[in-house]
Amino acid sequence: MSIDPPPAPAQFRMALVSFLAGGIGLLAGIVAFALYKLIGLFTNLFFFHRWSADFSSARLHHLGFWVILTPVIGGIIVGVMAKYGTSKIKGHGIPEAMEAVLVNSSRIAPRVAILKPISAAIAIGTGGPFGAEGPIIQTGGALGSLVGQAFHTTAVERKVLLACGAAAGMSATFNTPIAGVILAIELLLFEFKSRSFIPLVIASTLATAVHMQLLGPGPMFAVSSMDFAIPRALPFYLLLGVICGLAAVSFSKVLYWVEDQFEKLPVEEMWWPAIGALGLGIIAYFVPRVLGVGYDTIGDILNGQLAWKLLLIVMTAKAAALVISLGSGTSGGLLAPTFMWSAALGGIFAMVSNHFFPTANLAPGAFALVAMGAVFGAASRATFSFIIFAFEITRDYNSVLPLMLVAVIADGVAMLFMPNSSIMTEKLARRGLRVHQDYEADALTQVSVAETMERDVPAIPTNTPVGAVAERIARHDTAVARHEALLILDDAGKLAGIITRGDILRALDKDSAGAMTVQEAGSTHLVVTYPDELVSEAAAKLLRFDIGRLPVVEHADERKVVGYLGRAGILAARLRRFHDEHVREPG
Repeated sequence: MSIDPPPAPAQFRMALVSFLAGGIGLLAGIVAFALYKLIGLFTNLFFFHRWSADFSSARLHHLGFWVILTPVIGGIIVGVMAKYGTSKIKGHGIPEAMEAVLVNSSRIAPRVAILKPISAAIAIGTGGPFGAEGPIIQTGGALGSLVGQAFHTTAVERKVLLACGAAAGMSATFNTPIAGVILAIELLLFEFKSRSFIPLVIASTLATAVHMQLLGPGPMFAVSSMDFAIPRALPFYLLLGVICGLAAVSFSKVLYWVEDQFEKLPVEEMWWPAIGALGLGIIAYFVPRVLGVGYDTIGDILNGQLAWKLLLIVMTAKAAALVISLGSGTSGGLLAPTFMWSAALGGIFAMVSNHFFPTANLAPGAFALVAMGAVFGAASRATFSFIIFAFEITRDYNSVLPLMLVAVIADGVAMLFMPNSSIMTEKLARRGLRVHQDYEADALTQVSVAETMERDVPAIPTNTPVGAVAERIARHDTAVARHEALLILDDAGKLAGIITRGDILRALDKDSAGAMTVQEAGSTHLVVTYPDELVSEAAAKLLRFDIGRLPVVEHADERKVVGYLGRAGILAARLRRFHDEHVREPG
């Protein structure tokens, strides 16, 4: 009898993936910087007619009426690229990365890595009200996927590398390494394991180092000191959480409603981005602050430099421009523009509260920051990511408590009205893909084999005739009939082999009298498990060797049988979790 040895340890593979993740982080940091400069170049070309890659705000243009047509140029170019290049450039990027993980074994085509950042730079550089983060997340994910394909990694390793690229892209764009890691876990991996966490941290750290070297070490937004008024402002934060949740739900539903309306247009899909850009141009003619990424306007809101009327205009116009443009299927990120209008929402809330409750003395900038994280966290169902994100972009630790409170309340409201989808997953749900939005420890990793194995071992001696076993099965002898396989023990009671019902039928085909012994008919090349192994490890053996049961033996003597683990034992671990979640204790 021979027993299969355990598989080689996974540490070597994790070391390889971590090494590749470091390279991906450095590359994503450079690509993020290049995209930043490319957006600056196109913005200067289209709005200021000069050759410069320095970042400029498109709202300061002097185009007059021609500003209406400038975004249309970008829309036409993006539409052509989507039709003749790849349709994967459409949208804000993160759902497309999620789709690659779900249905394509984390494989992304090389053309996406090239065309996505170029299309996003054109769309934003011609006035699109988008951010660079979604495209760079998708581009970074594509880089990670391509590296995984080049090194012939497994699908899981490729998923980790894709997530490393996405996390690195976000970290390099906003200088937010912690939020980049958490976002990748919440939206792409849905797991928290060393095999993914270590490479993610490496990639995110190196990408942020590149950002610091090329763009400086400071926070994304320089804000003045804020008074978050904890604990006296807690009632106002509670109400703001509800408002932010409703705003997140409303924005998500309106965005996809606009997408539906574009799909009803009697024109070719290639022209939709140009039509959306025309709507953007009209809005921008009256409200120039909706143009481009709007980092300067976000900074103004966070520093409390805009009056309530301008905040109201910015909130309404930016949200309208965003849903019209993005709903048309163009290329651009959702994060920065949502930050702008939701920050305006928080600022207005503080100002209105101060009007009706003068003694409250709420800081508009503080409430703007909190709303900024809460709305997008609730809309994307990545609440933890954006609690950390809002903190990292300002580096103000005093923001953490109100951010936590408002964000989770907003998330609860969003779950109430959108229980099975989010702004990230709705598009995938419409394609028939269900995304698991929660993650938890696998029940099989929390139970040992000893807790679920059968101790009454179904065993027979080595010299038992096959015919005798078949007769016992025919008589429904409970000792053997309820098992698909029986363990074969020698005279000393030690494991000698295993025989399945299939083995018995094949033996009877050769010898109808059934005189062949079970030792001759069964298998002596065995896969075993041990009492202290986790059920997840035992289940992996069943899958790897395509078998349905495992003898349980002692480590010290691998022929001494102490139990038997079949599929029922594995399901028992799941049943325990079900019982803990759904069965109430009496009394």
